[in-house]
Amino acid sequence: MKNIKNICVIGDGGWGTTLAVLVAKKHYNVTIWGAFPEYIETLKITRDNIKFLPGVKIPDNVKFTSVMSDALRGSELVVLAVPSQYMRGVLNMLKMEDLSDKLFVSVTKGIENSTLKRMSEVIHEVLGKLSLSVLSGPTIALEVANGSPSTAVAASEDISLACEVQRIFMTDRFRIYATDDVVGVEMGGSLKNIIAIAAGAVDALGFGTNAKAALLTRGLVEMVRLGVAMGGKTETFYGLSGLGDLTTTCISQYSRNRWLGEEIGKGKKLKDLLNETDMVVEGVVTAKSAFNLAKKYNVEMPITSEIYKVLYENKDPHSAVHDLMTRAPKIEGRK
Repeated sequence: MKNIKNICVIGDGGWGTTLAVLVAKKHYNVTIWGAFPEYIETLKITRDNIKFLPGVKIPDNVKFTSVMSDALRGSELVVLAVPSQYMRGVLNMLKMEDLSDKLFVSVTKGIENSTLKRMSEVIHEVLGKLSLSVLSGPTIALEVANGSPSTAVAASEDISLACEVQRIFMTDRFRIYATDDVVGVEMGGSLKNIIAIAAGAVDALGFGTNAKAALLTRGLVEMVRLGVAMGGKTETFYGLSGLGDLTTTCISQYSRNRWLGEEIGKGKKLKDLLNETDMVVEGVVTAKSAFNLAKKYNVEMPITSEIYKVLYENKDPHSAVHDLMTRAPKIEGRK
């Protein structure tokens, strides 16, 4: 592995900014690229990402730019931190630049709607063969930025690359594990957002902890079913990027997906909610992809199916709960 000194973060959202702050405190030179020049100029002045990570001071050794070539110049490591629905467009910009000898880390959770591809698949499709790792886990950005003890997992088919990413990002407050199960890590990080939307609706409907426990347990079953059908390892889903991320996203007050589900449970419309926030709610996009993947792989995912119908077919959440609870009896542990 080459000596990493300069890191480029593609994406000025909350998680990209958090990781930039984290490695800057480890004395790496960091540049954040953002798509909107006016906001980048604001970040240069305020050094506070008020839209996506308010109140977190951004160190002086973090630079900002809206020019892709400037962001990449001299960087040995590129962190891809843009929302899944914008990933391909940003990658098409990246492929015009010199990417030789650079390591890449994807920290985006999601599945592309049009192709049903995971983010690492999209990255390889657009940029070709390159050194790529995935970083995912139960990581609420503000908590990591504020130094709350947190964990994540780095995944790469080349385990030595996963271990290098582990070394770069790990601190005494951010513990990283390594694995070679890229499929499992990406699917866990993506699918849990759908269950989090359901968790928010459960909270809004006032169903209590019994319902929340049932949702998380059966939601995890669905995540395992689809993830394993696509090539992931069962044990990965019981680790940080599966059960860990699912738990955090379903209970955190900072979870965008849980918030959206709660608002829908109160009777608000999806279109209005998405217009209310600058944040991207990944579970909305992922619900459509997962619904179609379940059909493609012939996997039973009743919770995911009901969330899809609530989001895209205007199904009433009460009716969705009724239909889930009155399905044919099952024997636990059997497919």
